[in-house]
Amino acid sequence: MQAAMVDVLPLLLLILLGSSPTGRAADDEHEEFTVLDLSSLKPHAACTGHRVTPPHNGSWVPLYRPHGPCSPWFRGAAARAKLPSLAELLRQDQLRVRHIHRKASGGHFDESKGARKEPVTVEETQVHHQAAISVQWGTQSMGSFQQTRSIDRPAADDGTSGGPPAVAQTVVLDTGSDVPWVECVPCALAECPYYDPARSSTYLAFPCNSTACKQLGPYANGCVNSQCQYRVVSSIDGSVSSGTYSSDVLTINSGNSITSFKFGCNTQSQNSGDGGPTNGVMALGRGAQSLTAQTSSTYGDAFSYCLPQKDYEKGFFRIGVPSGAAYRFAMTPLLRDRPGGPTPSATVYRVRMVAVTVNGQPLNVAAEAFAAGTVVDSVTVITRLPLTVYGALRAAFRDRMAGYRRAPPQDELDTCYDLTGVRFVKLPRIALVFDGNAAVEIDRSGILLENGCLAFAANDDDSKPAVLGNTQQKTIEVLHDVGGGNMGFRRLAC
Repeated sequence: MQAAMVDVLPLLLLILLGSSPTGRAADDEHEEFTVLDLSSLKPHAACTGHRVTPPHNGSWVPLYRPHGPCSPWFRGAAARAKLPSLAELLRQDQLRVRHIHRKASGGHFDESKGARKEPVTVEETQVHHQAAISVQWGTQSMGSFQQTRSIDRPAADDGTSGGPPAVAQTVVLDTGSDVPWVECVPCALAECPYYDPARSSTYLAFPCNSTACKQLGPYANGCVNSQCQYRVVSSIDGSVSSGTYSSDVLTINSGNSITSFKFGCNTQSQNSGDGGPTNGVMALGRGAQSLTAQTSSTYGDAFSYCLPQKDYEKGFFRIGVPSGAAYRFAMTPLLRDRPGGPTPSATVYRVRMVAVTVNGQPLNVAAEAFAAGTVVDSVTVITRLPLTVYGALRAAFRDRMAGYRRAPPQDELDTCYDLTGVRFVKLPRIALVFDGNAAVEIDRSGILLENGCLAFAANDDDSKPAVLGNTQQKTIEVLHDVGGGNMGFRRLAC
């Protein structure tokens, strides 16, 4: 009864103040709280498209959740599939955070010892919350010219020149890995969704003595039939991807093709070849093999993405620095390695968080608690804060949510509420402040999960970096201007 009475307050405010097309009350920017409609967090059967459409300058492609209704894979049984449990998500997410902490401290997975194999349900749990894009792999000669297939046009499978000039592939965006890879034939399905290098006239397998092969470093996996082999452990689900290191044409959209894109052609995957929602990983890390590095001469070593507020909306992925970035983004410097200190991995993107505010008031936390820096990661779902910082945030949040009934903790989510019968929830505003006075307010959908829990968790202590997860990145265009040495944040971009 108490929670139901509290629920009336924000609803009345919405009526009195009026609401904007985006669901934000007219004077919401000037209030200490924000109102979350819990029904907006529930699954939806239809894709509503872009909430905010990016400028049509040819440098972007739609972004979506692999299991969401905006995904090309969302049909038939996929549309009726039961969503994975929160417990599975948190377990897999914690494995990702450990991976990021190893990367940030200069550690790596021991490739020689193989990788654990998580149950398929756990893999799908993690994939469900990721950002993915559809790209086209390869070309096939069509008389005197090359043709690129649209995503929706079916491919002939008769071996003739009318066959598939390119294969549309759904790839997860991963800022914590270096080697892009895609599933290659064979697979168990009659209509195989995987890329077939034998049918692409521009495919090239790198010889073992090639420069590209020698540059693989820890990802090299020997030589088979004089062809260079790679091996990576997926930082998304822990599975192994291995096969031939190759190159081919990658078409991101009609105006952006990379003619000799280097990638792993995965033929040894532990995937069952079931035609699931993703076909590979688009590595966006800082290593020499990533998409970022391979396109640096053309696009200035920069990219950005924006994850939508709801799973049934589209966001976008963009290559290059957007026009007007200097004044449209809150910019903060990317951290460099500390002289004389441990050498962090070149893969991850680290910035310096200096404060967290609740309703505009900074938490009473010493600067030392932020000293390990913050990794901004596209795959981690729930943001992890240093233990001291999280404790202060939790106390401030609980104080301002005192009108709602508390609920038992759910695994590492220890601040939960019983919101039975409640639709509109009045939440305190939370903002992260980075070096350079770059203040980034978290969208209301990134504060509270559908289960009623605060969408933050704690590291074991203050010695490990914070990890900014994708739940807290919703609606924010996150710019990785690696060439300029900065990271930018633009609110309400999608």
